[in-house]
Amino acid sequence: MLREIILQAWDAVTRNPARSFFTMLGIIWGIASVTLLMAYGDGFRASLVRGFDAFGRSAIVARGGQTSEQAGGERAGRRIQLEKEDLEAALAEGSYIKQGSLEAMNRLPVEYNTQLANMAVRGVYPAFGDIRNEVPSEGRWINDEDIQQARRVVIFGSYVKKQLFGNRQAVGETVRISGVRFTVIGTMDAKMQLSNYFSPDDRSIFIPFTAASQLWNTRYVPVIVFSPINAQFERKAIDQFRTAVARRKGFSPTDPRALNIFGREQFRPIIDGITIGLQALLYFIGLLTLGIGGVGLMNIMLVAVQERTREIGLRLALGARRRHVLLQFLAEALVITLAGGLIGIVLSYGISWWVGSLPMLGALFEDESGRGDLFLRISPVTLMLSSAALVLVGLVSGMAPAIRAARMDPATALRWE
Repeated sequence: MLREIILQAWDAVTRNPARSFFTMLGIIWGIASVTLLMAYGDGFRASLVRGFDAFGRSAIVARGGQTSEQAGGERAGRRIQLEKEDLEAALAEGSYIKQGSLEAMNRLPVEYNTQLANMAVRGVYPAFGDIRNEVPSEGRWINDEDIQQARRVVIFGSYVKKQLFGNRQAVGETVRISGVRFTVIGTMDAKMQLSNYFSPDDRSIFIPFTAASQLWNTRYVPVIVFSPINAQFERKAIDQFRTAVARRKGFSPTDPRALNIFGREQFRPIIDGITIGLQALLYFIGLLTLGIGGVGLMNIMLVAVQERTREIGLRLALGARRRHVLLQFLAEALVITLAGGLIGIVLSYGISWWVGSLPMLGALFEDESGRGDLFLRISPVTLMLSSAALVLVGLVSGMAPAIRAARMDPATALRWE
């Protein structure tokens, strides 16, 4: 029965191919709009995620704060300063903490030949590179020997490298930091990060923490960065770090102001807040476009019902049930909708392949490599949502003409001129 209804629907659609094709155009454009707009929303979200991931996929940053609770006989309002022993205690006691690094920062004059600039100099440990996603494009990162021997070596962010060296090779060159000679061992690619502290990594230079201790007082550090053993344990790692430091410093581990700690999960509400609303808006706009195509389909189907009034009356008079007539016209609407939808999806794939990518973060970070572009990628979820919207529009558009046809009085329909 179903096979017969579908074959009859296909025969009715192909009986007037020109009208069926022009009816499909609205569906084709509508489903292509839904698919491409959702692909844009997915690409926008992926681009934002890449920007936040550049900061570090599982980086947690801890800053000293000021106590707001009395604990252990200590008064509230006491300043908490972080130091090396705090990190050592957290690593020893925290089973969910994988690794960590002290970080000291100072703005110092950096000189190369006749070039002089005041830069953010950051003293760190080797683990900092893994935690904060610091991968040199040339040369290498800081290693354990650099720390142990307090080597005077430096890695340049991409922006400050261009500022001081231009297009010249920097690795192997010697610079002076606050008058002290340092050897350049690495340079970074442009880092398109959407979050930072102190200053962007591109505008910073990195030296071993022990070398930084020779340039300024690093007894207390403004920041400790660490990472959990797995991203899903971020909250537990933060709690263990807070507990370990609280035990050493004599404040309550429940005191929210004693330490200011933020991690990757703090970025999630920002990403969701920006992208979910945009994705919903784009999906709604696409649905409106598809709905316009559905209105056109409904009008054509109503015309088809009127043209075939005598045919409908004859079928009903010969014993056809009203549900058979309803299913017949509903099937015709769905055949047109699904055929147009299939063409529209193929068209959206073609357009996304042709467009490829759209500029987004590259201009913001003065990067022309294309790494910050927004890529149109049609995901399985996008196809599922587009298909669901397509079937819904087909059903809604075909239901009114189908109900009108099924409710016709056979005697009146047979007298229709």
